Amino acid sequence: MDKKLKLHDKVFKPFIPNERIEAAVDAVAEKINADFHDSPKVPVLLCVLNGSILFTAGLMKRLDFDIDLMSIKLSSYQGTSSTGQIRQDMGLTGDVTGKDVIIVEDIVDTGRTIEALVKILYDRGAATVKVCTLLLKPEMYNKDIKLDYVGLDIPNEFIVGYGLDYDSLGRNYKDIYVLDQ
Repeated sequence: MDKKLKLHDKVFKPFIPNERIEAAVDAVAEKINADFHDSPKVPVLLCVLNGSILFTAGLMKRLDFDIDLMSIKLSSYQGTSSTGQIRQDMGLTGDVTGKDVIIVEDIVDTGRTIEALVKILYDRGAATVKVCTLLLKPEMYNKDIKLDYVGLDIPNEFIVGYGLDYDSLGRNYKDIYVLDQ
């Protein structure tokens, strides 16, 4: 993890090694297992596409109870910054009526996407909604919605890797890289 990445017109340097990411996924899965292992209902694991694909896959392998996997695709980023507008690029892939839903996000910064998604889920009849994110930018988060499971807190930097992208590139790297200013 010692080499830099060039994606489009930007250079990224190593930031979080895969070992640290995997340890964070282990810790999150342990907490979710404790909360849902004896649940009488099968919860929905909601993968927020495209960024949380790797995190969702890693998390699923660690859960010791049945889940119903669904997806939704929301977007707000263009280049390296948020537009402030949440677009629903693909609707929910299943019915959440009466179900307990665990949102699986790659990263939470301002919380606008989480706020919009929680509203969508309750509007569609979800019984409960829990929020799980691999990464949180605490200095940016300004919503009242509780984040139930957080893997790692990070500074307000633009990052790629482990599902996160810069204009569609960089998602496939197992480590996380930060924009090299």
